[in-house]
Amino acid sequence: MAKTRRQIAEDLKMIDVVVEILDARIPMSSQNPDIRQITQNKKKIIVLNKYDLSDKNKTERWIEYFTQKGQKVVLADSLTGKGVNETVRQIQKVMEEDMQKMADKGRIGRKIRVMIVGIPNVGKSSFINRIAKKTSAEVGNKPGVTKQKQWIRINEKIELLDTPGVLWPKFESQKVAMNLAITGTIKDDILELTEVAYTLTKFMLENYRNNLLQRYSLDEKQINEILNQEQAENENIYEIMQLIGKKRGAILGGRVDDERTSKLILDDFRSSKLGKITLEIPE
Repeated sequence: MAKTRRQIAEDLKMIDVVVEILDARIPMSSQNPDIRQITQNKKKIIVLNKYDLSDKNKTERWIEYFTQKGQKVVLADSLTGKGVNETVRQIQKVMEEDMQKMADKGRIGRKIRVMIVGIPNVGKSSFINRIAKKTSAEVGNKPGVTKQKQWIRINEKIELLDTPGVLWPKFESQKVAMNLAITGTIKDDILELTEVAYTLTKFMLENYRNNLLQRYSLDEKQINEILNQEQAENENIYEIMQLIGKKRGAILGGRVDDERTSKLILDDFRSSKLGKITLEIPE
């Protein structure tokens, strides 16, 4: 990360616009604090990727948050290509005045130089493939798949610099780590799977209870009774997870399999079967 940070800082000297790809479900947790710092003096466009999986009302709050910081925001889905053309349009728009000044000085034909940044698995490479209209960047699920610097011609006005190496955030808190684990941004073997699913189940019960009830055909009265039991909160929530596992047939040796149940809950979240959910809101 230190080497990558130095490389990006050096490359930024020739960059006009930074496009930062964030996960719309966890915009703050998916933003590398080091990259935020070293790109702060550059024109920036925030791309909230996977917006189709996020809570629309909370996404609007994030748009307002970044807009107040003077940053343009584009909603995108790199799998379908939604938001790509708008990103190109915004790049040209934020550079309109500067390009005119260059033209006035006789510097005609100068390309707008763009850098795309984003932590692993947030959809950066897929977004680059879409914006370049070809498979220009290697796409993979393992951190560090994008290994070397490359320039990509977007159109007659824009050329794009992909960023090298592993862009991994410093986990500023356990909450950030959990958000990254819940969304699958970091691999499932980094943190205890049952703990990750427990955190998600607790969050769902507090913020999207109806989604949870509907998905797993849970009885609201029974859930309330479990939550009101005179025992530790974690035991109550674990009991609800056991109920979900039982209903979904996650049974091993006549008992509910915690790991299968946890994977089931997380997979349902990641595939949007639990609904459109955002895990954090602007502070």
